[in-house]
Amino acid sequence: MITVISGTNNEGNKTSIFAQHIFELLKKKTTATVKYLDLEEIAHDYFYPEMYDKQAESITKIQNEYIIPAEKFYIISPEYNGGIAGALKLFLDACSIREYKASFKNKKAALVGVASGRAGNLRGLDQLGAILNHVGTVILPNKLPISSIKSVLNEKEEIVLESALEAIEGQVDTFLDF
Repeated sequence: MITVISGTNNEGNKTSIFAQHIFELLKKKTTATVKYLDLEEIAHDYFYPEMYDKQAESITKIQNEYIIPAEKFYIISPEYNGGIAGALKLFLDACSIREYKASFKNKKAALVGVASGRAGNLRGLDQLGAILNHVGTVILPNKLPISSIKSVLNEKEEIVLESALEAIEGQVDTFLDF
């Protein structure tokens, strides 16, 4: 199973456009089960002082459906303050307190960064890669930074820049062989 994660809870974000595109490509290109997890759509009731001692029931359900059964993750992360979204880091932390090894150890992940600036969240991808390596996840070396996303999307919020579409498809193909 592959889980595609749109890594922000920001309402109306552009990250989900890229995550949905990758999700649809994966569904077309593999017979494996592919699931989509959008952090904007999940309950955010798991941030409390005791969260590292007692996991929220909402996270347990998500972890059981999307994280533990996954063999691979495809994580699309926007740039916030030169790094990943706090919601993504908090989500990973929340999933790491129960069934730590079953959630992350020896699984594979592809990383995509999206940003309105020039670097495509390169620093954030390095940060996310370090976090995932720490929990035992193997990262696809071909990290994909997508920069200047306003020029990649049209007014209907569709990915139209041919070079971006080609880069995404190339990474998806490499990921499926990974």
